[in-house]
Amino acid sequence: MIDNAGHLMSGGSDVAVARAVGVDDNMVSSHSHHYFEIYYLRSGQRYHVIEDHLHLIKSGELIIFPPYLMHHSFGDKGVGFDRYVLYFSPEVVASAKLLNRIRNASNSYSFDGPEARRVEDIFGRLDGVQQRGDEFAAVEMRLLVNELLIGMARQEPSNTEVERRDRVAEVVRYLHDNHCQQLRLEDIAEEFYVSQYHLCREFKKFTKSTVMQYLNKIRIGQAQRLLDETDLNVTQISERVGFVNVTHFNRVFKQITGMAPLSYKKAHTLRYASRCGGEYSGAAFADTYNL
Repeated sequence: MIDNAGHLMSGGSDVAVARAVGVDDNMVSSHSHHYFEIYYLRSGQRYHVIEDHLHLIKSGELIIFPPYLMHHSFGDKGVGFDRYVLYFSPEVVASAKLLNRIRNASNSYSFDGPEARRVEDIFGRLDGVQQRGDEFAAVEMRLLVNELLIGMARQEPSNTEVERRDRVAEVVRYLHDNHCQQLRLEDIAEEFYVSQYHLCREFKKFTKSTVMQYLNKIRIGQAQRLLDETDLNVTQISERVGFVNVTHFNRVFKQITGMAPLSYKKAHTLRYASRCGGEYSGAAFADTYNL
């Protein structure tokens, strides 16, 4: 499935939405990105793999993914779905309190009655405003995102996690906990008392990635966070996230993100400066309304 909202974010948008209807349309592999994602399911049901956790989302439910969180979705064979996906940058969020509420957890929310109609209306309006694309569209979409987030913050998250106790989940947890160490496939297989062949087979079936591809995605996601949030140089970051040398780090970073680390850092700095210095920023909005 083509990620139209993702293309808009790559093109410089700070809010983007896309609706899709499908059957047997599953993500190729786990991924992460530097912006938030809200996945709202209008009908059907979908599984979401979030690091080593599995969630089942049903009609009328949504789940929010903070930046840099590894995840992918899939469905049971033959089960159709209708969903919206909404992306937005952290700078869009109108208050520090609201941002802190959503930035550290992949929470799910269920809606019914008037609240369900309100959520459905917000997504429909977001889609309509984006398609209209007039001079006020960007501001209106940011306001709608905050309206949605405030409604979510006023209710308790739902429990959509499906219990799973298997070896792959343990391996995924191990990779996230130890990604900054020097890990080899043979060492990981030995850690879990399984052959490399069976480890790779089981792991790819669940994550849609090889073990080392998944490990590199974790490392690069953490590297993106450090490039965004710290003044560490590229060599320091490559060492901190587990790469043996900076040349290998640069090559893998470009393979996964499409740009070199320094280019990514420059693009993020320019993106942040343009959003915070423009006609709207979450911080300015919060100051205006004492949020």
